Amino acid sequence: MDIKAKYNKTLGPKSAEFILSLYDDGKTIFTIDEASQYSNLEGQSLQKFLNPLIKKGILNRLITGLYTIVPFELGNTTQFMGNPYVVAREVIRSKQKSNQPQYFVSHASAFELHQMVTQPQMDIYASTSKQIKEKINIQGMNFHFVTVKEKDLFGFKKHWVSKTESILVSDLERTIIDGLKLPEYCGGITEVAKGLWIKRKELSIKKLIEYAEKIDSGVVYRRLGYLLEIYKMTTAQELVGIQKQLTASYLILDPTQVDEGKYLAKWKLRLNISEAELLAVLRT
Repeated sequence: MDIKAKYNKTLGPKSAEFILSLYDDGKTIFTIDEASQYSNLEGQSLQKFLNPLIKKGILNRLITGLYTIVPFELGNTTQFMGNPYVVAREVIRSKQKSNQPQYFVSHASAFELHQMVTQPQMDIYASTSKQIKEKINIQGMNFHFVTVKEKDLFGFKKHWVSKTESILVSDLERTIIDGLKLPEYCGGITEVAKGLWIKRKELSIKKLIEYAEKIDSGVVYRRLGYLLEIYKMTTAQELVGIQKQLTASYLILDPTQVDEGKYLAKWKLRLNISEAELLAVLRT
């Protein structure tokens, strides 16, 4: 039995037409405004139409105003979310009320998508130019939305997460730069260093430095220069160029750890993670 016949048999004609129209347009996740457009209903009439579909397990409410169609083969489940990266994209789309949301999957999630980590990531991270203040947890998974300036919406690419769904994700170099700026969103500086080393043969050092200059963050210059030096990943000339960007103040190497350790004058860093620990990454 094909999907059309299944829904026609299970649902009333209006509900079946509603679900099948969304399917036909590839909108397996949809907003309340789109539900109104497809059903020609609004307000309380729309809610009365949607609520039975949710109770039957045909739809699942992800957050207020955002729904997903539960695959027919899963039966009457109430715990379906779908691909979490697609959900992150759709949450942002619903908040921005735009079919072209300004965002990209980033930080720990980008590390995982690029296979730069050795441990699975349990939270989802995405960067967006429009602030999303509320904490969002969907079926036990936390979604973190990092606000960036519009000028910093660069260094990302399309990534297919299924045969029909794609997302935007930071490229390798932007993923490293974001990790250096906010290691706390990537599991700490050691995890960022692992990603840098794992992808050393694919990374463009020139692009890394260009991205650092675009972001123009003192802590990024410090952490990038230090890691490139101890891993011997670039030339002395390029290291000198990064050093020229430093100010006199010292910043901590890893904000997820205690503020202690020796001061390294060359990179204006307080090394609260030992060089030996970072060099141990070379053996992973």
